[in-house]
Amino acid sequence: MSVKEYKTGKSPLLGQSNNTLVLLVAVNALVFVLLNFLRIVYFLSYPDTITAETFFHKQILEWFTLPGATEKLITRPWTIVVYMFSQLSIWGLISTLLWLWAFGFILQDLTGNKKIFPIYLYGGFAGAIFFLLSVNLIPALHQNINTVPDLLGGGAAVMAVAVATTSLAPDYRLFPMINGGIPLWVLTVVYVAIDYATLAGSSGGYAIAHLAGGAIGYIFVRQLRRGNDWSDWMNNLVDWINDLFNPEKKQTQKSNKEKLFYKSTTEPFQKTPNLTQQRLDEILDKIHDQGYHMLTNEEKEFLKRASKEEL
Repeated sequence: MSVKEYKTGKSPLLGQSNNTLVLLVAVNALVFVLLNFLRIVYFLSYPDTITAETFFHKQILEWFTLPGATEKLITRPWTIVVYMFSQLSIWGLISTLLWLWAFGFILQDLTGNKKIFPIYLYGGFAGAIFFLLSVNLIPALHQNINTVPDLLGGGAAVMAVAVATTSLAPDYRLFPMINGGIPLWVLTVVYVAIDYATLAGSSGGYAIAHLAGGAIGYIFVRQLRRGNDWSDWMNNLVDWINDLFNPEKKQTQKSNKEKLFYKSTTEPFQKTPNLTQQRLDEILDKIHDQGYHMLTNEEKEFLKRASKEEL
């Protein structure tokens, strides 16, 4: 797939429906607002700042934070999901959302709306699992802190999105008007350097969590290229739930043949369809929903012809 020259013409913008990237940004922002609203309530309720902070952490924040101690995790198993959408620091939120938007915009433009959320979740889960393993099996990594560390924020999940996007299209060009553009992998190097510089001096488990998130993003794309789409079961589950509440809008099931068309090495015949605006709109809608890689060779050829001629 040549992504350097490809432009859909229908980039995922704020106003479009089924925009998973916007949903992810909104959830992170809403949880941040909720946590800080409750934090302000505690500060107004207690005259002593230290007391207010202590009670807030114990009664509220602990329900959103992934605990490193196994005995605490057993009593709060939902934190393995909630933690990756939670931020308490304004700078942590800004950093998370900026990098998520930078890489997620490109990923969604190339693959459609149904890959970014599964990759985000896989990255968060991988980060949580390896963080817990490092805390409990490699205590030497945490000698520089006095307590058992906890994990909060979408760092590992965003790292998965960043690495997945770069693995999919490392030569994707940013700002093409500047000397031909900046390759995407350069932005990724900058992001990883800033991310690990921020983690310097903290628990080694945080670095391992982010490394695990990046690894799962790379593995996801490798499997996708082999025809194994790890996001299918999540998307099918969402479609099934949506069908339960919207029986009149059943999701159209795709056959395995359609999903794996790129495994075919030959075409039975070659046809040259007439250029029509309706056909162009249908192809652009397919790109928006499923990604450029799901187009057939005939549809890709149609886009090339349409870019050279006026309909």
